[in-house]
Amino acid sequence: MASEKEAALAAAPSDSPTIFDKIINKEIPANIVFEDDKVLAFRDIAPQAPTHIVLIPKVKDGLTGISKAEEQHFEILGRLLYTAKLIAKQEGLEDGFRLVINDGPKGCQSVYHLHVHLLGGRQMNWPPG
Repeated sequence: MASEKEAALAAAPSDSPTIFDKIINKEIPANIVFEDDKVLAFRDIAPQAPTHIVLIPKVKDGLTGISKAEEQHFEILGRLLYTAKLIAKQEGLEDGFRLVINDGPKGCQSVYHLHVHLLGGRQMNWPPG
């Protein structure tokens, strides 16, 4: 967990291309579980639960984090959440799952391209930490 915090604190918020842009452009491999014209979802390389999938908008459009959301992002935000529900069903998570959006350094965001973490396959705890 300390390394995640360190990565988040070292990351500089910007609209520059990220590792997610390279995944979208198929420049680096990812274990893709869903793709349409708006959303790409893939398995996290450092899973925090038995099922850990990252959902991203394929076009960033200035949406580097949830705090940067504007009215123009209304549709993609809804699409990301609805797609998470579809993937959860596909993954057999009918008994529950968690969605997480990290925002900014104190929110432990390390990639400045809005993304939703879908976590499941185990009992989640509250508060998360």
